[in-house]
Amino acid sequence: MAENPKWLGALLVSAVVVAISAWLMPFELFTQLQRQAALESGANAPELPDAALRWLRIAIPIFGALSVLLGTCLVALLYTVLFQFILGDEGTYRQYLAVLAHASFITASIGLLLTPLRIQTGDLQLTLSIANFLVFLPEGYVLNVFRVIGLTQIWSMLIVAQGVHAIDPRRTFKSAATILFVILVARALVFGRFLPT
Repeated sequence: MAENPKWLGALLVSAVVVAISAWLMPFELFTQLQRQAALESGANAPELPDAALRWLRIAIPIFGALSVLLGTCLVALLYTVLFQFILGDEGTYRQYLAVLAHASFITASIGLLLTPLRIQTGDLQLTLSIANFLVFLPEGYVLNVFRVIGLTQIWSMLIVAQGVHAIDPRRTFKSAATILFVILVARALVFGRFLPT
């Protein structure tokens, strides 16, 4: 990928896998989640007409695929700024995009494999995270932080760290993984505040 950074095929495959995962989910789970959010905010949950429900059934997989495409491009831009402009590595935007596009397949494919479990539990947010192993921790902020740190994210992060090392061999795998892990933990510390306890 460092010498021939092809990214489009890998990114499109990941987007299609995410779209398939969203399409396989029973649509009632999405509407139930929307009603629950409305009730928790104190508003009445509006009943959507059949035409809107049909449109949403198509739109949710499309928006899932678009979020993979746009999110990967945006994160590649952030990594380019971080590693190339701030830390002085010799990578290009296209190289970082290729690495992230291939790493995104891990998250997308594990998400597809988790789809039957999400359907069975009725939990659209179900992921494999460090919190799954910390059953002894009480509900609260600390457990929420570990909920945000997904095992697939760690796996994907290690793939990206190897890619960053391959792009510029002066950047060791260990230093790239450390930088990315700090970003992952910082993100978890922020987003852990917003999860319900």
